[in-house]
Amino acid sequence: MSSVAPVDLPIDDENKKNTDAFQEAIAGTTKVRRVKQRLTSRWATVAAIVIAVVWTIPTFGLFVSSFRPAVDIRTSGWWTFFTNPTFTLENYEEVLFASGASSANLSSYFMNSLVIAIPGALFPIALGCMAAYALAWIPFRGAGWLFVFIFALQIVPLQMALIPLLQIFSQVLGISGTFPAVWIAHTIFGLPLVIFLLHNFISAIPGDILEAAKVDGANHTQIFFRIILPLSVPAIASIAIFQFLWVWNDLLVALVFSGGTVDVAPLTQRLAEMVGNFGRNQHLLPASAFISIIVPLIVFFSLQRYFVRGLLAGATKG
Repeated sequence: MSSVAPVDLPIDDENKKNTDAFQEAIAGTTKVRRVKQRLTSRWATVAAIVIAVVWTIPTFGLFVSSFRPAVDIRTSGWWTFFTNPTFTLENYEEVLFASGASSANLSSYFMNSLVIAIPGALFPIALGCMAAYALAWIPFRGAGWLFVFIFALQIVPLQMALIPLLQIFSQVLGISGTFPAVWIAHTIFGLPLVIFLLHNFISAIPGDILEAAKVDGANHTQIFFRIILPLSVPAIASIAIFQFLWVWNDLLVALVFSGGTVDVAPLTQRLAEMVGNFGRNQHLLPASAFISIIVPLIVFFSLQRYFVRGLLAGATKG
Protein backbone atom coordinates (compact mmCIF):
# COMPACT_ATOMS: atom_id res chain seq x y z
CA MET A 1 0.00 0.00 0.00
CA SER A 2 1.20 3.44 -0.82
CA SER A 3 1.23 5.96 1.96
CA VAL A 4 -0.44 9.28 1.44
CA ALA A 5 1.56 12.27 2.52
CA PRO A 6 -0.26 14.66 4.84
CA VAL A 7 -1.45 17.82 3.20
CA ASP A 8 -1.23 21.13 5.05
CA LEU A 9 -4.61 22.80 4.68
CA PRO A 10 -4.54 26.57 4.48
CA ILE A 11 -5.84 28.38 7.53
CA ASP A 12 -7.66 31.58 6.81
CA ASP A 13 -7.63 34.61 9.09
CA GLU A 14 -11.08 33.89 10.53
CA ASN A 15 -10.13 30.39 11.67
CA LYS A 16 -6.91 31.72 13.12
CA LYS A 17 -8.81 34.34 15.11
CA ASN A 18 -11.20 31.72 16.43
CA THR A 19 -8.29 29.49 17.41
CA ASP A 20 -6.54 32.34 19.21
CA ALA A 21 -9.74 33.30 21.00
CA PHE A 22 -10.29 29.69 22.05
CA GLN A 23 -6.77 29.45 23.42
CA GLU A 24 -7.17 32.74 25.28
CA ALA A 25 -10.44 31.49 26.76
CA ILE A 26 -8.74 28.30 27.95
CA ALA A 27 -5.88 30.31 29.47
CA GLY A 28 -8.32 32.66 31.20
CA THR A 29 -10.34 29.76 32.58
CA THR A 30 -7.18 28.11 33.87
CA LYS A 31 -6.08 31.32 35.53
CA VAL A 32 -9.47 31.82 37.16
CA ARG A 33 -9.43 28.22 38.41
CA ARG A 34 -5.93 28.69 39.83
CA VAL A 35 -6.91 31.89 41.65
CA LYS A 36 -10.07 30.23 43.00
CA GLN A 37 -8.04 27.32 44.35
CA ARG A 38 -5.68 29.68 46.13
CA LEU A 39 -8.50 31.71 47.66
CA THR A 40 -10.32 28.59 48.85
CA SER A 41 -7.28 26.79 50.19
CA ARG A 42 -6.88 25.84 53.83
CA TRP A 43 -4.38 28.61 54.60
CA ALA A 44 -6.58 31.23 52.92
CA THR A 45 -9.52 30.11 55.05
CA VAL A 46 -7.43 30.30 58.22
CA ALA A 47 -6.19 33.77 57.29
CA ALA A 48 -9.77 34.95 56.61
CA ILE A 49 -10.93 33.63 60.00
CA VAL A 50 -8.03 35.33 61.81
CA ILE A 51 -8.72 38.65 60.07
CA ALA A 52 -12.44 38.39 60.88
CA VAL A 53 -11.73 37.70 64.56
CA VAL A 54 -9.22 40.54 64.87
CA TRP A 55 -11.62 42.88 63.08
CA THR A 56 -14.51 41.91 65.39
CA ILE A 57 -12.65 42.29 68.71
CA PRO A 58 -13.03 46.12 68.94
CA THR A 59 -16.75 45.88 68.19
CA PHE A 60 -17.18 43.18 70.81
CA GLY A 61 -15.26 45.28 73.33
CA LEU A 62 -17.50 48.24 72.54
CA PHE A 63 -20.58 46.07 73.11
CA VAL A 64 -19.28 44.80 76.45
CA SER A 65 -18.30 48.27 77.64
CA SER A 66 -21.74 49.65 76.84
CA PHE A 67 -23.20 47.51 79.66
CA ARG A 68 -20.53 48.29 82.28
CA PRO A 69 -20.96 50.90 85.04
CA ALA A 70 -19.30 54.27 84.64
CA VAL A 71 -16.77 53.59 87.41
CA ASP A 72 -15.58 50.36 85.78
CA ILE A 73 -15.28 52.01 82.37
CA ARG A 74 -13.07 54.75 83.78
CA THR A 75 -10.83 52.48 85.89
CA SER A 76 -10.37 49.24 83.91
CA GLY A 77 -10.47 47.74 80.44
CA TRP A 78 -13.42 45.92 78.96
CA TRP A 79 -11.65 42.54 79.18
CA THR A 80 -11.88 42.66 82.98
CA PHE A 81 -15.60 42.04 82.57
CA PHE A 82 -14.88 38.30 82.39
CA THR A 83 -13.10 38.27 85.78
CA ASN A 84 -15.34 40.85 87.47
CA PRO A 85 -18.67 40.84 85.63
CA THR A 86 -20.86 43.88 86.30
CA PHE A 87 -23.97 44.66 84.28
CA THR A 88 -26.11 47.80 84.02
CA LEU A 89 -28.56 49.44 81.61
CA GLU A 90 -28.06 52.95 83.00
CA ASN A 91 -25.85 53.96 80.10
CA TYR A 92 -28.53 53.14 77.52
CA GLU A 93 -31.25 54.76 79.62
CA GLU A 94 -29.27 57.97 79.95
CA VAL A 95 -28.29 58.03 76.28
CA LEU A 96 -31.74 57.30 74.88
CA PHE A 97 -34.08 59.06 77.30
CA ALA A 98 -32.20 61.62 79.41
CA SER A 99 -31.94 65.21 78.21
CA GLY A 100 -30.04 68.22 79.39
CA ALA A 101 -26.82 70.11 78.92
CA SER A 102 -24.56 67.35 80.18
CA SER A 103 -26.44 64.24 79.03
CA ALA A 104 -27.29 63.08 75.52
CA ASN A 105 -30.71 62.26 74.15
CA LEU A 106 -30.01 60.44 70.92
CA SER A 107 -33.57 59.70 69.82
CA SER A 108 -34.10 62.94 67.85
CA TYR A 109 -30.56 62.85 66.44
CA PHE A 110 -31.08 59.24 65.41
CA MET A 111 -34.12 60.22 63.35
CA ASN A 112 -32.20 63.15 61.87
CA SER A 113 -29.49 60.78 60.69
CA LEU A 114 -32.10 58.60 58.98
CA VAL A 115 -33.66 61.64 57.31
CA ILE A 116 -30.22 62.71 56.08
CA ALA A 117 -28.75 59.33 55.13
CA ILE A 118 -31.63 57.87 53.08
CA PRO A 119 -32.03 60.78 50.63
CA GLY A 120 -28.29 61.39 50.76
CA ALA A 121 -27.80 57.88 49.35
CA LEU A 122 -30.76 57.79 46.94
CA PHE A 123 -30.25 61.15 45.20
CA PRO A 124 -26.66 60.61 43.96
CA ILE A 125 -27.47 57.04 42.88
CA ALA A 126 -30.54 58.16 40.91
CA LEU A 127 -28.65 60.96 39.16
CA GLY A 128 -25.53 58.81 38.79
CA CYS A 129 -27.42 56.01 37.02
CA MET A 130 -28.80 58.39 34.40
CA ALA A 131 -25.47 60.14 33.92
CA ALA A 132 -23.57 56.83 33.67
CA TYR A 133 -25.99 55.50 31.04
CA ALA A 134 -25.73 58.70 29.01
CA LEU A 135 -21.93 58.67 29.11
CA ALA A 136 -21.75 54.96 28.25
CA TRP A 137 -24.40 54.45 25.54
CA ILE A 138 -25.60 57.84 24.23
CA PRO A 139 -23.00 59.17 21.78
CA PHE A 140 -22.48 62.92 21.89
CA ARG A 141 -19.56 65.23 21.35
CA GLY A 142 -17.24 65.55 24.33
CA ALA A 143 -18.56 62.52 26.21
CA GLY A 144 -15.05 61.16 26.80
CA TRP A 145 -13.69 64.46 28.08
CA LEU A 146 -16.73 64.93 30.30
CA PHE A 147 -16.20 61.51 31.85
CA VAL A 148 -12.52 62.30 32.46
CA PHE A 149 -13.53 65.59 34.09
CA ILE A 150 -16.03 63.83 36.37
CA PHE A 151 -13.42 61.23 37.28
CA ALA A 152 -10.89 63.99 38.07
CA LEU A 153 -13.33 65.59 40.53
CA GLN A 154 -12.62 62.72 42.93
CA ILE A 155 -9.13 64.03 43.64
CA VAL A 156 -10.41 67.48 44.65
CA PRO A 157 -10.65 67.71 48.47
CA LEU A 158 -14.21 68.43 49.51
CA GLN A 159 -12.90 70.91 52.09
CA MET A 160 -12.18 73.31 49.20
CA ALA A 161 -15.88 73.45 48.31
CA LEU A 162 -17.33 73.83 51.80
CA ILE A 163 -17.11 77.63 52.12
CA PRO A 164 -18.24 78.48 48.53
CA LEU A 165 -21.11 76.01 48.77
CA LEU A 166 -22.11 77.34 52.19
CA GLN A 167 -22.16 80.88 50.78
CA ILE A 168 -24.44 79.76 47.95
CA PHE A 169 -26.79 77.99 50.37
CA SER A 170 -26.95 80.89 52.84
CA GLN A 171 -26.79 83.98 50.59
CA VAL A 172 -28.33 82.82 47.32
CA LEU A 173 -30.70 79.94 48.10
CA GLY A 174 -31.37 80.67 51.76
CA ILE A 175 -31.47 76.99 52.76
CA SER A 176 -28.50 76.84 55.12
CA GLY A 177 -29.25 74.86 58.26
CA THR A 178 -31.96 72.74 56.62
CA PHE A 179 -32.19 69.15 55.42
CA PRO A 180 -32.17 70.10 51.69
CA ALA A 181 -28.80 71.81 52.17
CA VAL A 182 -27.30 68.63 53.63
CA TRP A 183 -28.94 66.46 50.93
CA ILE A 184 -27.58 68.63 48.11
CA ALA A 185 -24.10 68.71 49.65
CA HIS A 186 -23.93 64.91 49.99
CA THR A 187 -25.28 64.51 46.44
CA ILE A 188 -22.64 66.82 45.02
CA PHE A 189 -19.79 65.18 46.89
CA GLY A 190 -20.96 61.63 46.13
CA LEU A 191 -21.81 61.97 42.43
CA PRO A 192 -18.28 61.69 40.91
CA LEU A 193 -17.52 58.30 42.45
CA VAL A 194 -21.05 57.00 41.86
CA ILE A 195 -20.93 57.97 38.18
CA PHE A 196 -17.48 56.44 37.78
CA LEU A 197 -18.42 53.09 39.31
CA LEU A 198 -21.78 52.82 37.56
CA HIS A 199 -20.27 53.83 34.22
CA ASN A 200 -17.77 50.99 34.41
CA PHE A 201 -20.57 48.52 35.12
CA ILE A 202 -23.12 49.83 32.62
CA SER A 203 -20.57 50.11 29.82
CA ALA A 204 -19.75 46.41 30.30
CA ILE A 205 -23.34 45.38 29.44
CA PRO A 206 -23.32 43.65 26.02
CA GLY A 207 -24.29 46.09 23.29
CA ASP A 208 -26.24 43.39 21.45
CA ILE A 209 -28.96 43.59 24.11
CA LEU A 210 -29.38 47.32 23.58
CA GLU A 211 -29.30 46.96 19.80
CA ALA A 212 -32.02 44.31 19.96
CA ALA A 213 -34.14 46.64 22.08
CA LYS A 214 -33.65 49.48 19.59
CA VAL A 215 -34.67 47.20 16.73
CA ASP A 216 -37.88 46.45 18.63
CA GLY A 217 -38.57 50.19 18.81
CA ALA A 218 -37.42 50.98 22.35
CA ASN A 219 -36.13 54.48 23.04
CA HIS A 220 -33.47 55.48 25.55
CA THR A 221 -35.98 55.91 28.39
CA GLN A 222 -37.41 52.43 27.90
CA ILE A 223 -33.96 50.90 27.56
CA PHE A 224 -32.82 52.61 30.75
CA PHE A 225 -35.77 51.53 32.91
CA ARG A 226 -36.40 48.07 31.43
CA ILE A 227 -32.86 46.85 30.68
CA ILE A 228 -30.14 48.95 32.33
CA LEU A 229 -31.68 49.27 35.80
CA PRO A 230 -32.63 45.58 36.23
CA LEU A 231 -29.19 44.44 35.06
CA SER A 232 -27.45 46.99 37.29
CA VAL A 233 -29.18 46.04 40.55
CA PRO A 234 -26.07 44.35 42.07
CA ALA A 235 -23.85 47.35 41.31
CA ILE A 236 -26.48 49.82 42.51
CA ALA A 237 -26.95 47.89 45.77
CA SER A 238 -23.19 47.80 46.40
CA ILE A 239 -22.83 51.53 45.79
CA ALA A 240 -25.92 52.20 47.91
CA ILE A 241 -24.28 50.45 50.86
CA PHE A 242 -21.10 52.49 50.54
CA GLN A 243 -22.93 55.79 50.03
CA PHE A 244 -25.31 55.16 52.92
CA LEU A 245 -22.42 54.32 55.27
CA TRP A 246 -20.46 57.39 54.18
CA VAL A 247 -23.42 59.69 54.78
CA TRP A 248 -24.39 57.99 58.05
CA ASN A 249 -20.85 58.26 59.46
CA ASP A 250 -20.23 61.78 58.13
CA LEU A 251 -19.51 64.59 60.57
CA LEU A 252 -17.81 67.35 58.56
CA VAL A 253 -20.51 67.95 55.94
CA ALA A 254 -23.32 67.75 58.48
CA LEU A 255 -21.47 70.03 60.90
CA VAL A 256 -21.04 72.71 58.21
CA PHE A 257 -24.42 72.65 56.48
CA SER A 258 -26.77 71.68 59.33
CA GLY A 259 -26.03 74.84 61.25
CA GLY A 260 -25.65 72.88 64.49
CA THR A 261 -29.39 73.01 65.20
CA VAL A 262 -31.09 70.15 67.03
CA ASP A 263 -33.72 69.83 64.30
CA VAL A 264 -31.11 69.02 61.62
CA ALA A 265 -27.98 67.83 63.44
CA PRO A 266 -27.20 64.12 62.87
CA LEU A 267 -26.15 61.46 65.33
CA THR A 268 -22.43 61.89 64.68
CA GLN A 269 -22.55 65.53 65.68
CA ARG A 270 -24.15 64.67 69.01
CA LEU A 271 -21.61 61.92 69.62
CA ALA A 272 -18.82 64.46 69.19
CA GLU A 273 -20.46 66.84 71.68
CA MET A 274 -21.72 64.44 74.32
CA VAL A 275 -18.37 63.73 76.00
CA GLY A 276 -18.59 67.08 77.75
CA ASN A 277 -15.84 69.14 79.30
CA PHE A 278 -12.72 67.19 80.29
CA GLY A 279 -14.36 63.93 79.15
CA ARG A 280 -16.68 63.66 82.12
CA ASN A 281 -19.31 61.78 80.07
CA GLN A 282 -16.97 59.35 78.39
CA HIS A 283 -18.83 56.41 79.93
CA LEU A 284 -21.75 57.19 77.59
CA LEU A 285 -19.70 56.80 74.42
CA PRO A 286 -19.75 52.97 74.21
CA ALA A 287 -23.54 52.80 74.47
CA SER A 288 -24.15 55.68 72.06
CA ALA A 289 -21.57 54.41 69.59
CA PHE A 290 -23.09 50.94 69.59
CA ILE A 291 -26.52 52.46 68.94
CA SER A 292 -25.08 54.39 66.00
CA ILE A 293 -23.75 51.25 64.28
CA ILE A 294 -27.01 49.28 64.51
CA VAL A 295 -28.50 50.78 61.34
CA PRO A 296 -25.33 50.29 59.20
CA LEU A 297 -25.20 46.68 60.31
CA ILE A 298 -28.84 46.14 59.34
CA VAL A 299 -28.28 47.76 55.95
CA PHE A 300 -25.16 45.73 55.24
CA PHE A 301 -26.58 42.34 56.20
CA SER A 302 -29.89 42.94 54.42
CA LEU A 303 -28.09 43.84 51.17
CA GLN A 304 -25.16 41.47 51.60
CA ARG A 305 -26.10 39.15 48.72
CA TYR A 306 -26.37 42.09 46.34
CA PHE A 307 -23.13 43.48 47.72
CA VAL A 308 -21.22 40.27 46.93
CA ARG A 309 -22.77 40.05 43.47
CA GLY A 310 -21.84 43.65 42.80
CA LEU A 311 -18.23 43.05 43.78
CA LEU A 312 -18.02 39.97 41.56
CA ALA A 313 -19.80 41.57 38.61
CA GLY A 314 -17.43 42.05 35.73
CA ALA A 315 -14.75 39.84 37.25
CA THR A 316 -15.34 37.16 34.62
CA LYS A 317 -16.80 37.21 31.15
CA GLY A 318 -19.15 34.81 29.47
